[in-house]
Amino acid sequence: MCGLQAQQLEKILNLKLISVSSYHQNLLSDWERLTGFHEAIKKNAKGIVYDIGAGTGIFSVMMAPFVDFIYTVEIDPKVAECARWNLRSFKNVSVINKDVKEFSFPKKADLIICEMLDTALIEEEQVTVINSLLKYLKKDGEMIPKKLINGAEPVFMNAENICYECDERPNHDVLGNMTIYGEVDFKNEIEEEVDVKLEFEINKDGILSGIKIISFTLLASDIICGPTPMLNPPLFVPTDKIKVERGDTIEINLSYIMGGGLDSIRTEITKIFRRSCK
Repeated sequence: MCGLQAQQLEKILNLKLISVSSYHQNLLSDWERLTGFHEAIKKNAKGIVYDIGAGTGIFSVMMAPFVDFIYTVEIDPKVAECARWNLRSFKNVSVINKDVKEFSFPKKADLIICEMLDTALIEEEQVTVINSLLKYLKKDGEMIPKKLINGAEPVFMNAENICYECDERPNHDVLGNMTIYGEVDFKNEIEEEVDVKLEFEINKDGILSGIKIISFTLLASDIICGPTPMLNPPLFVPTDKIKVERGDTIEINLSYIMGGGLDSIRTEITKIFRRSCK
């Protein structure tokens, strides 16, 4: 999926993008993420495009040679100015420094690209943005990404707080197989409240103290990207601690609000089926 090497992508872009912060520089340095999006763009870019939350304009740079016109929208004025500089040579791009929910697009889009960076969309501020944009997408239009697939694993973790793997890298031991619990289709309005029961088959003895949430991004119908350094890093969420044995089944209730932040996450162990009782 992400077979291009960094130097190959640099050659395709044929320019050095400027960035405004270390965060944006890290985004531009995540080559696995960039190559996945580049492949999806090559497959889907056409006609009128909205590049939402465009940052310093990397995706608009990729799309400009293939489309009629791009509305590149970035709310931060300093970041939008960087995007203008990076996109200055393209005549079919308009950089708009506004809150996209307050902007009226003159034409409907053939493609909307709005990168959803946060695991399970829990801290993703653009959830409400995507919902507000669906009225501007043509009936046969496409979204990049297309879908988000969420899964969770039961773990022992040495951290007491909710944390991302990229931040704290907590020592952990996976105690059972992954359970896929949800799928977000970005062409449909996103239901922001999530409340699911996760059932895990335990495959090793240990102490269960948390779950590891992992998101997979379907960028195009045949391109799926797992976690990368800057795209959906795994999220560790503590639970009550219980001793488990191989063969046990554990049911955990997980709830959160997409876009509601980490404080919205709740977990509760609701059922324990012991191997010895089966």
